[in-house]
Amino acid sequence: MSEQKIDNRLWSNTARNLSPYVPGEQPQHDNLCKLNTNENPFPPSPKVVEAISNALAQQADALRLYPAPESDELRTALADLYNLNLNQVFVGNGSDEVLALVFASFFLKERPVLSPDIGYSFYPVYAQTFGIELVQIALAEDFSIDPDTYRQPCSGIIIANPNAPTGLLLPLADIRKLASEHSNSVVVIDEAYIDFAQADANSDETEVSAVSLINDFENILVTQTFSKSRSLAGLRVGMAFGNASLIEALTRMKNSFNSYPLDKLAQAGATASVLDKPYFEQTCQQVIDLRESLTEQLTGLGYQVLPSHANFVFARPQDGNASEVAEVLREQGIIVRHFDKPRTKEYLRITVGTQEQNERLISALTAMQTE
Repeated sequence: MSEQKIDNRLWSNTARNLSPYVPGEQPQHDNLCKLNTNENPFPPSPKVVEAISNALAQQADALRLYPAPESDELRTALADLYNLNLNQVFVGNGSDEVLALVFASFFLKERPVLSPDIGYSFYPVYAQTFGIELVQIALAEDFSIDPDTYRQPCSGIIIANPNAPTGLLLPLADIRKLASEHSNSVVVIDEAYIDFAQADANSDETEVSAVSLINDFENILVTQTFSKSRSLAGLRVGMAFGNASLIEALTRMKNSFNSYPLDKLAQAGATASVLDKPYFEQTCQQVIDLRESLTEQLTGLGYQVLPSHANFVFARPQDGNASEVAEVLREQGIIVRHFDKPRTKEYLRITVGTQEQNERLISALTAMQTE
């Protein structure tokens, strides 16, 4: 049967003019070494699978009934984890849905939203979807964020921290500065990778997550996800932390779109993940150790590697021929991410894999240099 031609005459102008987000490739090949979408190389806690199985076994008709609309058990576990009140915690169907609700709830059409020119590529899509002007602030030459460059009127600021795809960490002192200087705007810190971050040895601060600031700044909202550090990308669970007023706005917006964003199995599995703290801490440290080893090996091959605080590295081959390197790796079944943009085209974003995956990558890169 021939493929039907798309006729967009019945589409809304919004749908017709959108430039949708393009997710990382999910190829299906034998012996694939997949280092392109920042998934965790380790499985989730065994207690996650156990909790999901128990949720089905204990209630034969569990899937016939609607789930808890506010995911109270999961939110309670997260509140306890971060020493917050229940009304300071919000959960949604992946952090992407949470971020979409953020754009809809807090950012205004009359004033722009500020964001780095190199960051999560979904932000421009959200802005376009909701008709919001997005002003992208250039990163410094070393890819760092300078809070002084954000001194302009806005309805909000959104920054991934650690940033993607660079992996660089914005210190809490700079986040405090942004929140203080924009007290009438919501400052959103997107912490998808924060659990792989470590405080700078030369800093007086021991904390890296902006969750520690939300009781001091009513305009700071922090988003996180279960997809990275908790190995649950397939479960689709995201969360936000902020003062009760911000969380209430998100809840109102959620209930105007989808009042049941998390199914029963997702709630059970995510809650079990939060409660298994030892497993979480162990696997996070393993990823950090693997990241440091991978950075050292890439540097030994002449790559310029930015100091990453995420579960990936942003690396420039000695000759800047990132596109060529990515293609040669692909031919060998090793998939990495290349962003063909002016300031990033000479870099590769490489997810930290297992020891075996990292060794396969390094072997392939070494072979390229000796050919």
